Amino acid sequence: MTERDIMAYYTDMEELKSDILEQVLSKSNACDFSTYTERHVVKALSADVCATEDFAALLSESAAPYLEEMAKKARSETNKHFGNSRYLFTPLYISNYCENQCVYCGFNRGSNIKRSRLNCEEIEEEMAAIAKSGLKEILILTGESRKYSDVKYVGEACRLAKKYFTVIGLEVYPMNVSDYAYLRECGADFVTVFQETYDAKEYDRLHPGGRKRIFPYRFYAQERAVLGGIRGVGFAALLGLADFRRDAYATGLHAFFLQRKYPHAEISFSCPRLRPAAGGEKIFDKNISEAQLLQIICAYRIFMPFAGITVSSRENSNFRDNVVNIAATKISAGVDVGIGGHSGESKGGEQFEIDDGRAVAQIYGMLKAQDLQPVMSEYIYL
Repeated sequence: MTERDIMAYYTDMEELKSDILEQVLSKSNACDFSTYTERHVVKALSADVCATEDFAALLSESAAPYLEEMAKKARSETNKHFGNSRYLFTPLYISNYCENQCVYCGFNRGSNIKRSRLNCEEIEEEMAAIAKSGLKEILILTGESRKYSDVKYVGEACRLAKKYFTVIGLEVYPMNVSDYAYLRECGADFVTVFQETYDAKEYDRLHPGGRKRIFPYRFYAQERAVLGGIRGVGFAALLGLADFRRDAYATGLHAFFLQRKYPHAEISFSCPRLRPAAGGEKIFDKNISEAQLLQIICAYRIFMPFAGITVSSRENSNFRDNVVNIAATKISAGVDVGIGGHSGESKGGEQFEIDDGRAVAQIYGMLKAQDLQPVMSEYIYL
């Protein structure tokens, strides 16, 4: 069977009249990181405002010897715009059924994992258990299956979450504007979508089946979410699937151009590195070191000083402890990436392996020990 071209929308997928995709791809594809020298890096570090060319310089190999200087500038920008506040949250996986065939993911439809979907009573049990830890922010996740986790199912999870949490995030499949508007009514505050890679050729190879193949529909998810009234949107590439410098550059450009078009939108970045996953191909020929990951995170902070930056439990405790004192503003705690593991034994298989399984109290204590202020919720609704 020949799969649909990655640029060809399904009839029920909403197409926006937007040129952000063209801007991002033309600029990122034209970028030659080898042309940036020490002089470009020094200029970028001394600039009051980091332009897109400065951002590229900070991602280049020439910036590697300047990592300490980048970290100092990133820390200064973080302190300037966020003070010593660091936000805590945990993800809640409510379903792992998926219709896609991403070759690197444990949820892909061909993976031989235990499938599960929590019902409303089970979702509430999970949320009640999480709330006992003191957390007030939750990120709701599903596999990408409209059959097992349709919009109303996700919406009901948001309504249940409002009973326990003040900030509700979503990391689910891309939707149309009207769907995002409905989820906003249900209580959703922000939406994160991983583009995975901005390299169209690699995207095609890595996504051989499912609706996720449609590259531009996924790309425009954040813009549709903003148009649907969602106040915050998150951006990420799964670092390690393709050229990580180009993917990081494209991610930053994506966020930059969207915020320029919608200045009211709250912007955040996630910085996930590829992790082993059950049933996923072992794609580790493009390993990214911790120093390179820190370079990317610092470059994001310098380029977009107001943006939130999340460091996930994919990373080890030592790295996370350090990066929250430099550039990251949000950290996950008490993480379980299976289905139903917060209130009892997990009911379904995991998406990937985590590296930092510390409880909420431990992450809270770590932040306090660094004279940082753990914040359970960034919003209070009156």
